Amino acid sequence: MKARGLRLERVRASKQFDGKVFRNPSGLGPGLQGSPLPLLGEYFFGGTQRQPPAPLPMENPRQAWTRAVDTGLRVTWLGHSTVLLELDGHRVLTDPVFGERASPLTFAGPKRFHPVPASLDELPPLDAVLLSHDHYDHLCAATMRELARKPEIPIITSLGVGAHLERMGIAAERIHELDWHEARDVRGLKITATPCQHFSGRGVSDRNTTLWSSWVIQSDKHRVFFSGDTGLTEEFRATGAKYGPFDLVMLEVGAFHPSWGTIHLGTENALKVFQMLGGGTLLPVHWGTFNLALHAWDDPAETLVKLAAEQKLRVITPKLGQVFEPTQVDGVTAWWREVK
Repeated sequence: MKARGLRLERVRASKQFDGKVFRNPSGLGPGLQGSPLPLLGEYFFGGTQRQPPAPLPMENPRQAWTRAVDTGLRVTWLGHSTVLLELDGHRVLTDPVFGERASPLTFAGPKRFHPVPASLDELPPLDAVLLSHDHYDHLCAATMRELARKPEIPIITSLGVGAHLERMGIAAERIHELDWHEARDVRGLKITATPCQHFSGRGVSDRNTTLWSSWVIQSDKHRVFFSGDTGLTEEFRATGAKYGPFDLVMLEVGAFHPSWGTIHLGTENALKVFQMLGGGTLLPVHWGTFNLALHAWDDPAETLVKLAAEQKLRVITPKLGQVFEPTQVDGVTAWWREVK
């Protein structure tokens, strides 16, 4: 859905917009690196376990959400890039996907491996919803239609994405679209859009007509970084210097293949970005929920914890629905190894 009116004026004024589409500062975009033949061979004959062979272990977070937060920062991974962040009494939900499929179709497309640990109606009161970009595994129309019934919650997103949201029933006054380095103060939180390297589009005719972003979420005492979707770019070094240090860094690690390495991180590059941002505590996201690549479903977690141990970097791997405070957890819990 194309931008119009004031939204179109803001899109045209963006330094990331070239007059027709948004572009990455590097000039890089989606596309296969190298021949597609090995990729096709992997798809048909790779032999990897791309879906879990058994139900995933999951905790019910509802009772834990009623308890006080000791440290001021509490986190619940609900699957893929959907995370409930609690910062000093304020709550933000990132990239909420509560639908059954990451797809424009209800009967086809990537289907989730597990139910969501809690429904939208079971969540504690939210102060904001944060949408990184418009891809189907981050912007779910069914979820947005549910959120349309909760008019008190503002939605923060990247420039141009509001046109999709309005079509899904979200009132215009609830939508706050940001260009890179723009910030919005929302109920005691400061949310800032920051540069990343990705692309956008929900159909064949709207490629890169909306912006994609990483995000900084700040309360009085805590700072969290959320990558959204991205490839490796030097922009993260500047982000760490300008907005860090971070109490928690949430980076995408799954749905990766070297052939599309410019627009997704994967585990090795995620650890590079983690250090560019200043390190701290890493929560891997964008894995364990949908089959969006050719690797084994648990490969992102298994590879990440191995590499992080070698580099002595702090990674936490909570179960789905596990409510935790980053400074109060030991680190890696290899729960995926129990799925057989």
